[in-house]
Amino acid sequence: MPLKKIRLELARTPEHPEGSAEHGYEFVAPLSADGHIDLEEWRRTRERCTVHRFWRGEDAMDGRLAHRGTRWFFHYGEEEDEADEPIFRFDRHTFNAGDYVSITEHDGEQRTFRVASVR
Repeated sequence: MPLKKIRLELARTPEHPEGSAEHGYEFVAPLSADGHIDLEEWRRTRERCTVHRFWRGEDAMDGRLAHRGTRWFFHYGEEEDEADEPIFRFDRHTFNAGDYVSITEHDGEQRTFRVASVR
């Protein structure tokens, strides 16, 4: 199963009523044919499953897609619990263009993102 690069862009918010292509994530993950993350394939390829957070006005952050117990999250830093961003029901989401996903960011705010592309 090939790895895919998924681009998430901020969905509509009061501050960004049209959403924003300048706020989001690009991450690499193994996807099944229907767009779900494949846990077993992730286990085999986890070192290649990276994330890049881009946010206008802030420094970019690079990390990795991580899984612990039943939860998925984006992990930044060296320490096990440092700067984790949990992803709500990540195991149930599909990642097809136009789908939506919620992420609790490092500031504690949960924001919704739209899948802009899957390559």
